[in-house]
Amino acid sequence: MPVRKFHDISEMEGNTWREPGPELHAAIRRVWEFAAKTVELRFPPGVYRHRSIEELDAQTERWAQANFDVFQARKQR
Repeated sequence: MPVRKFHDISEMEGNTWREPGPELHAAIRRVWEFAAKTVELRFPPGVYRHRSIEELDAQTERWAQANFDVFQARKQR
């Protein structure tokens, strides 16, 4: 199948939007299920207190790095 390029979404064929209702809900559910299977982000449960924004940022960065490391390890399997 050849790759097609578009300058604008109006050049695409068909309707790319879904109307609210069961079809939209099913599509959203499938996307969320796919994301959960492929990414599986993990954050430790609980409430955390930080003395500064810098501490919060450092903790958030450690969690993001841990999630990225797991993603890379799964990708190489």
